[in-house]
Amino acid sequence: MNNKNPIFAFFSSVKLALFTLFLLALTSIIGTVIPQKESFQWYAQNYSETTANIFQVLSIPDMYNSWWFLGLLSLLSLNLIICSINRFPGVWQQINADNLATDLSRLKKMRLSRNWNSAKPQTALATELTQSLASKGWKTQQRKRDNALLLSAQKGAFTRTGVYIVHASILMIFLGAIIGELYGFKGSIMLPETRGTDKIYAFTTQAAIPLGFEVRCDRFGIDFYDSGMPKAYRSDLTVLENGKVILEKQIVVNDPLTYKGITFYQSSYQSYEDFLLTVTDQQTGTTETVIMPFQQPQDLTTHSGKIGIINAQAKGQAVTSMKVWFDDDQGTPSIFWLDADDQVTVERQDKKYTVAGKQLYATGLQVAKDPGVWVVYIGCTMMILGLFIAFFMSHRRIWLLLDKEGETTTVLMTGSTNKNKNGFEKNFTILTEQLAAHTGRENKQ
Repeated sequence: MNNKNPIFAFFSSVKLALFTLFLLALTSIIGTVIPQKESFQWYAQNYSETTANIFQVLSIPDMYNSWWFLGLLSLLSLNLIICSINRFPGVWQQINADNLATDLSRLKKMRLSRNWNSAKPQTALATELTQSLASKGWKTQQRKRDNALLLSAQKGAFTRTGVYIVHASILMIFLGAIIGELYGFKGSIMLPETRGTDKIYAFTTQAAIPLGFEVRCDRFGIDFYDSGMPKAYRSDLTVLENGKVILEKQIVVNDPLTYKGITFYQSSYQSYEDFLLTVTDQQTGTTETVIMPFQQPQDLTTHSGKIGIINAQAKGQAVTSMKVWFDDDQGTPSIFWLDADDQVTVERQDKKYTVAGKQLYATGLQVAKDPGVWVVYIGCTMMILGLFIAFFMSHRRIWLLLDKEGETTTVLMTGSTNKNKNGFEKNFTILTEQLAAHTGRENKQ
């Protein structure tokens, strides 16, 4: 295949790549400005029903999964693959080129060149130049060319692959996204304290997604500003398999829990009018936790008796204290105030109890599984590496032609680079001055 084939030439065109990237950038702006995955009624209310219908036809509400957006990504991928197939063999040939076979007349015409004379014999001079260049990181090769001796060295031949590493990185990122789309999921769950679940619900379809294990919210805590607005919140989560505790972790925003490739993010919360009370017998150590509605006493099964919330005080959205009624059928019921997230000791006729309580909350969890994320990370690392190589490194080559002229040896040193020509010219000048000073006398041009 080659560029003489019009179809092959079209798909390997740089213009096609730029055009596709422009369209992807433009459509990504649209997908950022227009909220995604909202209901038809939402778009009709905010944009008009006609516009909402157009959005549905063009799949704007789920743009990044639309056929045309995926088509643009496929076109870019095809362009990168064919472009690389078309150009990489030539680059590989340059990387592995025999620099000692370079035409000597071409060397004499190179723009970057210096020459000097040396009284040292050709072979001895070649050995000295080789050692001197080796000390500066240049590994030389040599070959007899007619009556002359040609030395060659290069640095950074692999840097010619930088652009192809970038190509491969983009394809790697696309592959990771495909793996995540096919084998991953995103969903959410609102999980009340003390409750567990072995499934979540997908964002778009609300279909149940089994987790393969159980996750339980043991406790939810929240802090408020003086104004009553939420300041920070956290959830104590436990992972269980076959009723056995596998993992426990307190999660906050930006510090999720991950188990078997599934990550649970703290995203929201919901408060209830119910209360969570814990009663502990100080003598036996037995503890019972009950969830109860406001002003509706509940029976205690572990401790014979009843308990209830008969009054409460709140600040903003948070209940700060509650008035508790407790009866264990031993005398007059105990009535006392209990601060939220605090505990009190209740003395009955022959027993002492510790009572703790708080308002009941549910933790809102966003749940995601993305098995392709590490492929994406590898792709991003490759892209950074490829861009660094492509923009900041270059393929540099030097030649030294040693020729006999009577009792002296003339040295012609030339060099070339594929990038950063100004920087290489400065380094080349410094290198030739050092070599000439060490091995002979430079001829002034």
